[in-house]
Amino acid sequence: MHGGRVADYIPELGRADPATFGVALSTADGEIYATGHAEHLFTIQSVSKPFMYGYALQHYGRDYVLRHVGVEPTGEAFNSIVLDEVANRPFNPMVNAGAIAVAALMPGNSADERIAFMLDLFSDLAGRRLEIDETVFQSELATGHRNRAIAYMMLNTGMIERDPIEALDLYFRQCSITINCRDLAMMAATLANDGVNPLTGVSVLDPHYVRDVLSVMNSCGMYNYAGQWSYEVGMPAKSGVSGCIMAVIPGQVGIGVYSPPLDAQGNSVRGIKVCQDISNEFELHAFNNRTNVRSVIRRVYRGDRVRSSRLRTAQERDVLEVDGFKIAVIEVQGALFFGSTEQLLRRIAELSETARYVIVDFKRVHLADSAACKLILRLAHAMRDDQTELLFAELSTDGPLGAVSRELAAHETDRLLRVFSDVDAGLEWCEDQLLTEMLKLSPGTKFALAQLDVFKGLSTEEYRLLETIVSPLIFEKGEVIIREGAQAKLFFVLARGSVSVQIKIPTQNGEKRRRVASLGPGRTFGEMALFDGGARSADVVADEKVICYGLAVEQLQDLAAAHPNILVTILANLTRDFSERLRHANQAIRSLE
Repeated sequence: MHGGRVADYIPELGRADPATFGVALSTADGEIYATGHAEHLFTIQSVSKPFMYGYALQHYGRDYVLRHVGVEPTGEAFNSIVLDEVANRPFNPMVNAGAIAVAALMPGNSADERIAFMLDLFSDLAGRRLEIDETVFQSELATGHRNRAIAYMMLNTGMIERDPIEALDLYFRQCSITINCRDLAMMAATLANDGVNPLTGVSVLDPHYVRDVLSVMNSCGMYNYAGQWSYEVGMPAKSGVSGCIMAVIPGQVGIGVYSPPLDAQGNSVRGIKVCQDISNEFELHAFNNRTNVRSVIRRVYRGDRVRSSRLRTAQERDVLEVDGFKIAVIEVQGALFFGSTEQLLRRIAELSETARYVIVDFKRVHLADSAACKLILRLAHAMRDDQTELLFAELSTDGPLGAVSRELAAHETDRLLRVFSDVDAGLEWCEDQLLTEMLKLSPGTKFALAQLDVFKGLSTEEYRLLETIVSPLIFEKGEVIIREGAQAKLFFVLARGSVSVQIKIPTQNGEKRRRVASLGPGRTFGEMALFDGGARSADVVADEKVICYGLAVEQLQDLAAAHPNILVTILANLTRDFSERLRHANQAIRSLE
């Protein structure tokens, strides 16, 4: 963008480079994003006015300050000589007349003490020690004749009681404090964070006075552009003739922009456009309903503590015990908008430093605006070539993140990222990747009897005897191997492929099936036939073409009559397996509490 003019009625400001352009944004918890000339120093000018007003409120209280300066917009330029003669006070603290009246309220027994209080205030807001630009101060002092006229008019009508020279000296000095965009964003974030500096934790202003400051900024901070600004941008804001604009989104972020060329109203041309674009892009208009951003992350856990419902062999469990931490699951909850999604993305970035796979569970998200969808999609694009793989779960096309789901579906051939129906399916896929890598097993690996944990400890002769009663069985994908309610006469050992254990869940429209476990090669199912021989309690369905070893319970018992160690060994192995599964279930429950 081009256009606008650098302010030159204060000679030192006229020396600014019109090409200088910096933007910074600070979240309410102190994370700063910056670009351009964000470190470039400039004087705060009129952006100092809201903070001085807040300091006066803090020191004297609302009623006292209202007797000295009002809160009504004027629709006039910032340096207009327009006063509320009915109430005998300046119209608001954002115009020069009101700011001078507020400066006259600064407590202190001497000019030096008042200056020290003022510098302490702004340093607390920025989170670092700030200084006054003496050259700019002297330039303002030498050319501030209009402000002197305003001050003496207010003295004449009793609007101020302090010597105008002293009030003007402090006013010129507050305008000459040197900051950069990062400082300005942090000062704005302090207002967004209920008056507490997000980095230092220092409480600068009480929350109910922050509300007053933001209210006046919203109605008067942009002078005779304030109404249109509030309508289009919807952020409490304040501009300064040095070319800076500060904007606040309560509870979320503070924005600081610096670009010297000004429009006819005295506002930064580029600064206005930046705030307009940020507000529109991320739906940050103050009157959009939002919730607390701090509750967006419900829980984070790792794959070495909580595993999928896929039942694993002892060897596989050992691998996941060591390498499962490479899988991270982050559960999201509540509403997703700019502030909450930024926290989510930051947490994902942190997990990516140590995790090979990050699964994001959207099951508990009830609302997501377009800003959240844009940020999530940008994250997916940004991470597609990273070493850490991003996975999404519970992302339906008709849910709150339907726009994201549909966009990902449009990129299905690009494999932008993997989307799973639920976290369990995502966990299982990630575990399979780790196991394939660590154990060097191909998906089609077939297990022989001697390789299966359930038969571990048998002698060569006992293996030979067992083979005489084992029946190799083949099932196609989708075929029901065990049906709920059927008599339990066989138990199975999976040699190749995978199966799912499914139960029926009642619903309003009848019932649906839910997977409660998944089994891969080397695992047993239908084992309860060995213990009680009762009816089956669930269906077992082939997820793909599978090969099983079927053992008839009656034949096994007959064989064990002559060779009791076979059944004793099998039952001992099953007991150890059940114990391990119970131990891990307890560990997972503790992790999820």
